[in-house]
Amino acid sequence: MATEVHMPGPMCLIENVKGQLIANQEALGILSDITQPVVVVAIVGLYRTGKSYLMNKLAGKKTGFSLGSTVQAHTKGIWMWCVPHPKKAGHTLALLDTEGLGDVEKGDNQNDCWIFALAILLSSTFVYNSMGAINQQAIDQLHYVTELTDRIRSRSSPEQDEVQDSHEFVRFFPDFVWALRDFSLELKVNGKPISADEYLENSLNLKHGTGQKDKVKVLNLPQLCIHKFFPKKKCFVFEQPVHGKKLVQLESLQDQDLHSNFVEQVAEFCSYLFNSSKVKTLSGGIKVNGPRLKSLVVTYVNTISSGGLPCIENAVLALSQTENATAVQKAIAHYDQRMSQKLQLPTETLQELMSLHRASEKEAIKIFMENSFKDVNQVFMTKLVAEEVLQQFLQSKDDVISTILQIDQDLTEKEKNIEVEHVKAEAAQTTVQIQQEMQQKIEQLLHQKEKTHEEHMKQLTEMMEKGQAQVREMQQKNEQLLQQREETHEERMKQLTEKTEEVQIQMREMQQKNEQLLQQKRNHEERIKQLTETMEKTQAQMQEMHQKNEQLLQVKKSHKERVKELTEKMAKTQNDYEKVCQLYSQEREENIKLKEELRHLKEKRCFIS
Repeated sequence: MATEVHMPGPMCLIENVKGQLIANQEALGILSDITQPVVVVAIVGLYRTGKSYLMNKLAGKKTGFSLGSTVQAHTKGIWMWCVPHPKKAGHTLALLDTEGLGDVEKGDNQNDCWIFALAILLSSTFVYNSMGAINQQAIDQLHYVTELTDRIRSRSSPEQDEVQDSHEFVRFFPDFVWALRDFSLELKVNGKPISADEYLENSLNLKHGTGQKDKVKVLNLPQLCIHKFFPKKKCFVFEQPVHGKKLVQLESLQDQDLHSNFVEQVAEFCSYLFNSSKVKTLSGGIKVNGPRLKSLVVTYVNTISSGGLPCIENAVLALSQTENATAVQKAIAHYDQRMSQKLQLPTETLQELMSLHRASEKEAIKIFMENSFKDVNQVFMTKLVAEEVLQQFLQSKDDVISTILQIDQDLTEKEKNIEVEHVKAEAAQTTVQIQQEMQQKIEQLLHQKEKTHEEHMKQLTEMMEKGQAQVREMQQKNEQLLQQREETHEERMKQLTEKTEEVQIQMREMQQKNEQLLQQKRNHEERIKQLTETMEKTQAQMQEMHQKNEQLLQVKKSHKERVKELTEKMAKTQNDYEKVCQLYSQEREENIKLKEELRHLKEKRCFIS
C-alpha cells in the first residue's frame, strides 16, 4: 500500500554551495519513502518578491519556507516540503521553493539559469512570481526561458539539432502560472474589463515593427518561448497584502489584518493549483513517485555538476535501469518464495519440477511487468526467463541431504550410522536418477522454454505496439493542439491588427480635432490681442479727452452749453468703454473654456497613447 510522508517543515533538496549544486542525501532519503504519486509545484522569481509566502499557503501553514525581511536574498538552492495532497487522496504534494533570481551578491547568472532549468525539469506546475504589471521590463527579466535551449536536451541523439530538440519541450514541460504581486492596475482594455488570463495573453502578443527586425526578434524571443514551450498558461494578480512596514510582519498577521481582496486572490490561487496541477509524468505516461523524483534529482544534478546538459531521455533511461533491476530482484525473490513453499525435494519426476518452475516463473514475470518500464531490447526480461534462475534455486538446496538425515535422536550410535549410510545411498541414487531424467528431458525443456519465450516475446511485442500506438496518438494530438494554437494565434493577431488600425484612425481624427482647436485658440488669441490694443487706444483717448475737459473747464467755465455737450459725449464714451470691457470679459471666458477643452484633449491623447 502506498505510504504518505509527514514532513514537519521544509528541507533543502538541492544545496547551492559557492555556486556548486549538490543533492541533499537526507532529503533524497525522504523521497525514497514516498510511494504515492507526487504533484510537484515549483516557484521561481526575483529575490524578495514573496515566493515563500505563497508556498507556505499551499502547504496549509503560516510559516515554514523562510520569508526573510531584508533586501538580501534569503533562500539558497532549492527547498522541498512534501505534504499530503489536500484534494487528491493517495497523492503527495511536493512544493519546491527556489532561491531568488537576480541576486547582485552572486555576481553572474549562471547559477540562476540552472536553478530555473531544474525547477522546469522537476515540476508538473511551474509558478513564475514577479512584481507589478507585465511590461517590457518584466518580459526582459524572464530571459531565463530563452536560455533553456542551451541548458536542456530532450534526446541524447547527436542527429537531433537544437531547433528540433526545443520543439519537443512542450511534450514534457510543466504548466505555466504567472503570479503578479502588488498589482495595482485595472484589468481593462478599451474600457472593457478583461480576465487575468486575457491580460497575460495580450501581454505575450508579439511586437511588430518595420525597421530593426533583429531588435524586434530579440524583444519577442521570451514571448515566443513561453508560447512554444508551455502547454498550458494561467495568470493570477495579487494586490498588496498590507501597507508600509507591516509587510515584514506578514507571517504573524491574521487574514483579518490583510486586505480582503488579497486574501481572496490567494485562496483562488491555492484552489486552482490544488485542483488543476497534475501528477509529474514522464514520457510514455509513467507517473512519478518519490523514488522516481529522487532519481531525476540525482541524475540532473550530477549531470550539471559534471559540466553536461541535463537530458530527459537519459534521465528516464537511468530511472528505468534502476527500477528494472529492482523489478528483477523482486521477481526472483517471489520465484524463490513460491518454489520453497510448493517444492518438496526430491521430486518424483522432472515434469513435476518443471511444472512448478513454470508456474512460479509466470508469477515472477507478472511481478516484473508490474514494477518495470522501458526495458529496452528486453535486457532485464532476459535475465528473468533464463534457466539460471532454476539452477540457482536448486544450488541453494544443498542441505536436502542433511534435512533428510534428521531422524529420531533416541537411536543408538550404531543405528544412526546405519541409517546415515542408508539415507546417503538413497540420496545418491535419487540424485543420479534426477540427473538422468534431467539429461533425458533437456531437449523437451529447451523446447518448452523456447515456446514460453515466444509467448513472452509475443506479449512484449503486443505491449510495445500498443505503446507505440499510444505515442503516435499523443503525437497526433500534440500536432492538432499546436495547429489549433497557431490558428488561434493568427486569429488573435488579425483581431489585434484590426483593433490597432481602428485606434490609429481614432488617433488621426483626434489629431485633426486637436489641430482645429489649436487654430481656434490662435484665432481667439489674435482677437484678444486686437481688443487689448483697441482698449489701450480708447484709454489713451479718454485720458486725452479728460485733459482737454479740464482745460475747457478752466478756460470756458461760462460756456455751459459746451460743458453739457462735452458731458454727453463723455457719457457716450463711458458707455462705449463699458461695452468694450464687457466684450473683453466675454472673450476671456471663451479663452478659458478653450484652454479647458485643450487640456482634456491632451489627457485623452495621452491615455490613448
